[in-house]
Amino acid sequence: MNAQERDDRATILNFKGIQYTSKDSLFYTNFRFRMQNRLKFNNVLDGESNNSLEARIRRLRMRMDGYIYTPKISYSVQLAFTRGDQDFDDSGVPNIIRDAVVFYNFSDDFYISFGQNKLPGNRQRVTSSGSQQFAERSLVNANFNIDRDFGLTFHLNKKIAHMPIHAKAAISTGEGRAVNTTDDGLAYTGRLEFLPLGEFTNDGDYSEGDLEREKKPKLSLGLGYSYNDRTTRVNGQTGKFVVNPFTLKTSFADAMFKYAGFAYQAEYMRRDVDNPFNTVDDQFNQNDGSEPEEVHAFKGWGINQQASYILHGGYELAGRYTYVKPHEQIRNVESQIDVVELGFTKYIKAHRLKVQLNGNYTVKNGDFGNSHSKNAWGGTFQIELGI
Repeated sequence: MNAQERDDRATILNFKGIQYTSKDSLFYTNFRFRMQNRLKFNNVLDGESNNSLEARIRRLRMRMDGYIYTPKISYSVQLAFTRGDQDFDDSGVPNIIRDAVVFYNFSDDFYISFGQNKLPGNRQRVTSSGSQQFAERSLVNANFNIDRDFGLTFHLNKKIAHMPIHAKAAISTGEGRAVNTTDDGLAYTGRLEFLPLGEFTNDGDYSEGDLEREKKPKLSLGLGYSYNDRTTRVNGQTGKFVVNPFTLKTSFADAMFKYAGFAYQAEYMRRDVDNPFNTVDDQFNQNDGSEPEEVHAFKGWGINQQASYILHGGYELAGRYTYVKPHEQIRNVESQIDVVELGFTKYIKAHRLKVQLNGNYTVKNGDFGNSHSKNAWGGTFQIELGI
């Protein structure tokens, strides 16, 4: 690199990524990466040999954000490089692209986005996996979340008196990030957030644990709804492709509270579908065609609650309770689930560099004594590193 080239660039390396701005300020990009290395064990308590050991790179992601020509036109690109992060098992192809979206900012209060990105769904799904206080999101999120999709999203931020309000609405394809063509059934999603005690420090309403140690109590309340019309995937934007399109209706409510190192959050989610049973489409799922595979959408509701406290030195203790109740229509194939989890985290550089140790106990059909159900316990050790 010659002297002129050095003069034409400004590069900064810190825990907000590697930043580059052109000399004329018409181009800016921020490059980041992160990885999660994991060791996980699960043990079924009924004596059967269903134990499992997972040792792998759970996530390895590269991300670029910035603007071109003017800060009004910005972008975000995120790529995934591990199989578990690519929707490979359901679609049969490696979906490396997680986000590819363009934003246009009309004002400080209103902007739109076009492309593939997270839908404005439940809080825990929208919160980055790199900002979670447990190694995995809850079972409620796993069963009911609406994930990513391609479409158009509107974002509006306003205040009523001194209370910030965030409103988001999206029109998207409804089949997620694995499809090449789009049918005539679209997905419609909306979300409202109310912050009666003011904004969180450093957008802490989308970061688990009170790492900022809020000096005043902060509260965020969220409500949302998604109507996925005639989707061809079993979970709407995710899951296997099915023969008969069906319509999924998902509602959610959540809350986040933080004060002086203490954090509490709760989520309620519910999904309705007229007929949850369907058949896998061999054309997309590459089955051998011997027998049609029967699948079902998860119909029912669930609630997740978790609380934590940050100790001195960046140590955090956290607890989580999750309850999932399947609808009567699918009780023959799905069990009621209770999950109790404990978490210990050492934050070395906030969420960018942390060590996590989790333990969990899973109970089926309310049988805490494990007399008839296959209850299980498990543990996860994970190191996350990113910039």
